[in-house]
Amino acid sequence: MSSLRKSVDLALRSVSLHRCALMLTPLALLVACGAKDGAPGSAGGGAGGPPPATVGVVTVAKETVALQTELPGRVSAVRVAQVRARVNGVVLQRLFREGSEVKAGQLLYQIDPAPYKAALDSAQANLAKGQANLLQANVQVERYKPLVEANAVSKQDYTALVTAQKQAEADVAAAKAAVQTAQINLDYAAVTAPISGRIGQALVTEGALVSATEATPLAVIQQTGTMYVNFTQSSTDVLRLRKAIASKELRSAGDGSVAVRVVLEDGTELPKPGKLLFSDLTVDATSGQITLRAEVPNPDGMLLPGQYVRVRLSQAELPSGMLLPQQAVTRTNQGDTVLVVSADGKPAPRPVKVGNAQGNQWLILDGLKPGEQVIVDGFQKMMVPGAPVKTVPWTPGGAATPAVPASAASASGATASAASGAASK
Repeated sequence: MSSLRKSVDLALRSVSLHRCALMLTPLALLVACGAKDGAPGSAGGGAGGPPPATVGVVTVAKETVALQTELPGRVSAVRVAQVRARVNGVVLQRLFREGSEVKAGQLLYQIDPAPYKAALDSAQANLAKGQANLLQANVQVERYKPLVEANAVSKQDYTALVTAQKQAEADVAAAKAAVQTAQINLDYAAVTAPISGRIGQALVTEGALVSATEATPLAVIQQTGTMYVNFTQSSTDVLRLRKAIASKELRSAGDGSVAVRVVLEDGTELPKPGKLLFSDLTVDATSGQITLRAEVPNPDGMLLPGQYVRVRLSQAELPSGMLLPQQAVTRTNQGDTVLVVSADGKPAPRPVKVGNAQGNQWLILDGLKPGEQVIVDGFQKMMVPGAPVKTVPWTPGGAATPAVPASAASASGATASAASGAASK
């Protein structure tokens, strides 16, 4: 009996030792992997912490900044011609396609010319009659001239002939004017384009009765190859700008000409810049605004008359300004701040004074010094505030993600393999 009890005890001990071995094997593997990860030269470093976060930075530098002002404006055509009826009559034909380009002198409408053709014929007949009467008067005067010198006829009769000659000359002049008037009216029956440009919709149709007295509108032609953009600027801003230029805080842009950029309603900017034509000398008494006008090329027809746009113009330059991408600046009600990387690689917030937007950048007026590095990208990687970071130059297209070191990749793979093996066991 005692020998049987000893055999059972030995069997139970063997089973217990086997279970303990099975439980300790995964733990030993994990401890070994942890020791391997914490070894010198591994991705986690000697302390076993995560690697420094990689952030994109820009180095602050002073540069000449063209100060841009963005203002709302309206587009208008350089030349606009309203085609109107200049004679009375019924429209027989419309000879253009709505919305097409027309040339100066191109026939647009044909008004019934029959009455004006008849008036011209009548005027020409009266002219021929007057010319015949003038010829007869001239002959009589020439015939009586030697007779009156010889006292063969009375001077009174000769004077009457000379008077009739003058009247015949006047009748001929009046007849010529009547012929010219009749010809003009006949020409007006054929309505032509006064300028080249794009014609809009037809305002009358065939069979419509038009009137010269009411100046019936027929169509509108606009030149859109080059467009005007009219906009206004506060007189306060203009005065502040002039004072800053006078005090040498700013300087006038370039050679005095002001380039104008036009931004469409969808936010796209026209590729070709325009130029500022003039600034009005009078301030609007009701709004306190000064009217300005720019001329903008429009070869592809992107601008349309009456269109709402935004205008960016550089009226002055800041000789030594600092610009930062807008995403680098945090704007709150308490103020504007940026993250500046110190010499030991630790980022720290810095309050700054922000000026106007210059495209997709902010003008920094105060708070930064040339040479300092400001974080622009990679904020989401900074898990621990104040922890050192690894800086890489930032590009407008986005900071590149640094490659994972081979040692870190192999360590990560070993850990995953060990964990998978432990789970399977």
